[in-house]
Amino acid sequence: MYKQLFALAASFFASTTLMAEPVKGPATENGCPAALNFTVRELGSDKQVNLCQTYQGKVVIIVNTASKCGFTPQFEGLEKLYSDYQDRGLVVLGFPSNDFAGQDPGSEQEIKEFCQLTYGVKFPMFEKTQAAKANASPIYQTLGEMAGEYPKWNFHKYVLNTKGELIGSFSSFVTPQSDKLVKLIEANLP
Repeated sequence: MYKQLFALAASFFASTTLMAEPVKGPATENGCPAALNFTVRELGSDKQVNLCQTYQGKVVIIVNTASKCGFTPQFEGLEKLYSDYQDRGLVVLGFPSNDFAGQDPGSEQEIKEFCQLTYGVKFPMFEKTQAAKANASPIYQTLGEMAGEYPKWNFHKYVLNTKGELIGSFSSFVTPQSDKLVKLIEANLP
């Protein structure tokens, strides 16, 4: 019985969508790709970052994170991807979210310290946000509409190419070192 329930849950959460063609998203007045057309606050800081100005031209992974989740060890894999490929044009952008079973209840400062001290996270982390479809923040609403799917749990990964087009959407069950994700990143690096 438990094996059947786990298999059903795994199939529900284990989606991987590689876009047949890159998805541009809705047009913007300023010429910025829709998926990067946001200004967000750095985690635990007042500093605002314009994602388009800062990350356009890079391969970008946008991931909703949580500090108290069974998938939390993916921070280590995400940091490894970032450190291995950042010199070639990859950036990982983390957005803590408390949407799924309240698994990131801490303050932004607590989350920032946890990520840095426990997993050595150096990739950019931004303000706590909502990723679930019901109350998605503007960035997650845009990504969810572009992908045709919203995160169903923590550590859902959206991948953008150097033009800011959506090229992949990976569920929590797809680890940062999975062949599908790594091959997609490598194929799109400049």
